[in-house]
Parts: sequence; C-alpha cells; structure tokens
Amino acid sequence: MKVLFKIILLCPFISFGSVFSQEEWDFDKKNQNKPLFLDTRAINGHTVKLLEKKVLELRITHRFGEIATPQSYRTLFGLDNSSDIRIGLEYGMKENFMIGGGRSKGSGPFLEVWDGFLKLGIYKNKERNIKITASSQLFFTSMPSSNNPIELTNFTKLNHRFTYHNEILFGFKPSKKITLQISPGFIYRNLVNFQDNNFLPHISSVARIHLFKKVSLILEYYANFNTTEFRKNNYVNPFGLGIEINTFGHVFLLNFVNSRGIGEGQFLPYTKSKWSEGEFRFGFTIARKFNT
Repeated sequence: MKVLFKIILLCPFISFGSVFSQEEWDFDKKNQNKPLFLDTRAINGHTVKLLEKKVLELRITHRFGEIATPQSYRTLFGLDNSSDIRIGLEYGMKENFMIGGGRSKGSGPFLEVWDGFLKLGIYKNKERNIKITASSQLFFTSMPSSNNPIELTNFTKLNHRFTYHNEILFGFKPSKKITLQISPGFIYRNLVNFQDNNFLPHISSVARIHLFKKVSLILEYYANFNTTEFRKNNYVNPFGLGIEINTFGHVFLLNFVNSRGIGEGQFLPYTKSKWSEGEFRFGFTIARKFNT
C-alpha cells in the first residue's frame, strides 16, 4: 500500500502540470487524423510514436507480484509485492527525434538498472497511415559485483555491466480502429551465462484496438529466436495485454504481463514467468506531458 500512498502524494504535482498543457494529445491538429498510437510505449516496448518537439514527459511504471499462483491471495494477488519500478524523463528534441532515460529497481538477475535511448522517425505517410521509427537503447547496472565467480553478477570488467538494444518499428492502420506494429530487433549483452548467447534477435507484434472514445485495448508479444537449449529450458517469451486510457495531457495504461522487469534489457532475455501457471502480474504506467 506504500505505492498507492506515494501516487496520492504525486497527484497534486501531476495535476498542476495541466496549466502548461494547452492542447489535446489524441489527434493531429493539422490533419485531424487519429494517430497510430497515443503513447511512445505499448506495454513493455516502444511504439512508432515520438514526442512532439519541446515536449517533456514524466513516466512512472510499476509492476506488482504474481496474481494467480498458489497462496497469491495472501499478498492481495500481488499488490503487496513490487517486482519492478521505473521512473523516467523523455524529451522531444525535434519533430522526428526524441531522447530519454530512466532508472529501474531491477527484477533480477540485475538490479539498479539505468537506461538511456535515442528514437528517430524514419518515414511517415499520413495518407496511408504508415510510420517507421528506429530505436537504440543502452542499459547499465550499478549494483555491487558478486564475489562468486560463477554468478552472472560477478562483473570483472566495466563493460560487463552494459546491455544494448536496437530495433526498427513498422506501424500501420489496416482499419479505422485498429493499429498494428511489427518490430524486428536484437539485444546484445556483454555478459551472459556460458550456455547462453550474447546476441539475441527478436521480432515483436503489437495490436491497438480502439474500444471507446478514450479507451483502447493493447496486445503485445515478443518472439525471441532462442538458439540454445539453455534458453528454451529456462526462459519464455514476454506477452502482455492492457487497457489504455487517454485524458487531458495524461496517458494511463493498466496491464497484465508475465514479465517481471521493465525495459528491454530485462524483459527480453530474462522472462521466466508463465501465463499457464498463473505467473502473470498487474502493472500500470502513468505518462504526463509538459510543454517547455
């Protein structure tokens, strides 16, 4: 319940930001067209959406504990537990270029995770509702190094603490109320288990279905191309579904996911929880924009 108390304390400051925001964020004023996505994120990963020029965004993302495992009712179906928390700031440098960074608690094996990213718009066709964006991210853990040489957190070199992620995002609208996105990419970890591979390619798919005026359904799935038996036996692909709620200057996302960690450096290579065994969890994201 400490998390809810902190959110209540933040509400006056978040609401105060509305004096700086004088426009709706759910349509293109020049063309009166509905955008492909309202938020720069789907559930776990990025979307083709970029922040507008000179717009600053505060993002708070939270993941709770498992909902449907045995004895989960004792933790109020995971609400007593926190698997990961991220607080980040992102900024639109130009119309087709944004930067951002944040800090996550971390969910294992790495803790104290810092991230930074660049995101660039490559192509846009408003008549056909097509958009292509590129994203490049860097992750760094500042956690203490383990003294056990066989543990993954035994960092003998500084570069062992770094993970990199790159992807190309293709978004389009097959119909008025449906947006689809396909994103091939890869993650590279400088330090992995000796049975694992540093290079891990993936392809993700996202569907956004507009339900009501300010409410949409989001579905997201990441398919990792596992090349080792070690990965096939120990990890699963991340899947999530969520409800996106748009208000004046805010985007709220309520979601259910099997991944514990926040950020590609965590949820892509280290998701172990299985939906079939009730190991999914509730989470939310609050995104608040400010004109600068």
